[in-house]
Amino acid sequence: MIRILGKASSINVRKVLWTCAEIQLDYDRQDYGSGFEPTDTLEFLALNPNGLVPVIADETGVLWESNTICRYVATVAARTDLLPADPRKRALVEQWMDWQATELNASWRVAFLGLVRRDPAYSDPDVITASVNAWNRTMGILDRRLTFTGAYATGATFTLADVVLGLSVNRWRMTPMDRPGYPAITAYHERLIARPGYRAHGANGLP
Repeated sequence: MIRILGKASSINVRKVLWTCAEIQLDYDRQDYGSGFEPTDTLEFLALNPNGLVPVIADETGVLWESNTICRYVATVAARTDLLPADPRKRALVEQWMDWQATELNASWRVAFLGLVRRDPAYSDPDVITASVNAWNRTMGILDRRLTFTGAYATGATFTLADVVLGLSVNRWRMTPMDRPGYPAITAYHERLIARPGYRAHGANGLP
């Protein structure tokens, strides 16, 4: 049993919830974040100095950063199908997880904040268009990768890389903007929908 601090609508919390579903790990989740318990209190900042969700706590201590949390719970559960023990295979999973957290996230931030969150600080149409174009180009890297593997990010089997990338694919699909018809990503999304954890936590409640 772990304690998860973070609202279920957060994309980063949903990564952790989906991972827990894959490994059938029980948890106690408490709502923290915008609209719920604040993350800027001294109590919360003592857990995560960034003031962000998710945070998890178990008998060994506290962790933050969603991709790290996913790796941790999979390792504790000895789920080497999700995070291989072989150094080369593990590095490939972590490569795509790190790419999601850096290159891919950086490309969509402005477009998402402008088009979905309607943040006044991100309302310049030219800046939004530039972000949409960057986002689509970056997703093209994933589409080419999936065309090459024919299945998942690292090959024929589902791994943690697909948890974090699956959330990103869903965000890309749900944002109101023009996007290329990447066929490999479309097929990938259909494979992910077959997983109950994705339907529950990754795909906006798709049945």
